[in-house]
Amino acid sequence: MSKVTSALVIGGGIAGPVTALALARAGIRATVYEARDSAAAGVGAMLSLAPNGLDALRIVGADEAVRAVGQPVPGVVMADGAGNRLAEFGGFPGLPPTLAMPRAALFRALADHATAAGVRIDHGRRLVRAEETSEGVTATFADGTTATADVLIGADGIRSTVRTLIDPGAPGPEYGGVLSFGGYADGGGVRAEPGVMYFAFGRTFIGYWRLPDGRVCWFASLPRTEPLSYAEVVRVPAADWLARLRDLYAGHVPGEKLLAGTDPIDVMITGPMERMPSVPRWHRGRMVLVGDAAHAPSSSSGQGASLAVESAVELARCLRDLPPAEAFAAFERLRRPRVEMVGGDAAAKNKAKAGQAGDRPAMPAPEQMFAPVHLHHIDWDAPVTAQAGEDRTGKSG
Repeated sequence: MSKVTSALVIGGGIAGPVTALALARAGIRATVYEARDSAAAGVGAMLSLAPNGLDALRIVGADEAVRAVGQPVPGVVMADGAGNRLAEFGGFPGLPPTLAMPRAALFRALADHATAAGVRIDHGRRLVRAEETSEGVTATFADGTTATADVLIGADGIRSTVRTLIDPGAPGPEYGGVLSFGGYADGGGVRAEPGVMYFAFGRTFIGYWRLPDGRVCWFASLPRTEPLSYAEVVRVPAADWLARLRDLYAGHVPGEKLLAGTDPIDVMITGPMERMPSVPRWHRGRMVLVGDAAHAPSSSSGQGASLAVESAVELARCLRDLPPAEAFAAFERLRRPRVEMVGGDAAAKNKAKAGQAGDRPAMPAPEQMFAPVHLHHIDWDAPVTAQAGEDRTGKSG
């Protein structure tokens, strides 16, 4: 197969628009097709974008658009459920701070930036099948329309349709043992310095940071052996979930105060914490996966969005320099070791969130914990060869 000049990108969340922007920089024309009717307004709760994600966004010129909707939280404090500080970290010199923001705000910022840069995003286009030929791949959507390009890229998330087209036996997301919630507390009596993200472990886990308006945004876990779907979770009134969380966090510092200062109307229901197990096949023929469709770590990693952005940029580098089959293979070699390392670490954190690690979980020094993820840098100008990634270091090039 010859070099790529056009691409269909399925999914308009995080990886989709960034992939299209990176492909455009590589000289490849891409159109994004999103099943929803708009840029996911109101979807999801809060997330963070780490320095490595912002570094990758800088390559496609989207970093400033994202900074405009994010709150800088460069500091990290680890504590136990009794209020004892275990470790502190102020970030690495020279790196941008981690940003916290609503997921929907990030979706909108990336979609708006991509559109302004000339990327076409078609909404209301749900993929149902794809057919390959020696000349290209044709996507068919639920409305009966079709589109054809040299390659098709599945950026369609943890319940990816493209993943099942590549491999009908591919695994789906797996449950992490907890239900996830978030909310806004009045913050009275809770020590939370501006610009610091706190992680407090006990019988279970709560994270929190102070918002510019003085309130405290928190995210918490409710251990549950049997999973519930998101639809099942939201059918339960928020007041009932808040009552269960208050019972669980009784005596927890500062979880008890945060939950006591939260009104049910300010509770965000995220649903079951899920992650993707190792996906055996990332590509087949002219189709390839990127972002959560291939490697969704649980939210415990704090890296889901950042890894998706990194992979989008790396995939574009590979398609810039190699024909599809070689590009997809090089892309997987470059990315799989890194994303599976992060995913495995997040799975271990889930045990602490489910109350299985005790009040004082063992942890490395923050610098050791964050260095492998935050210091990662993609050299856009470095050429990609067919042997890229064969040393299994996870470095770009």
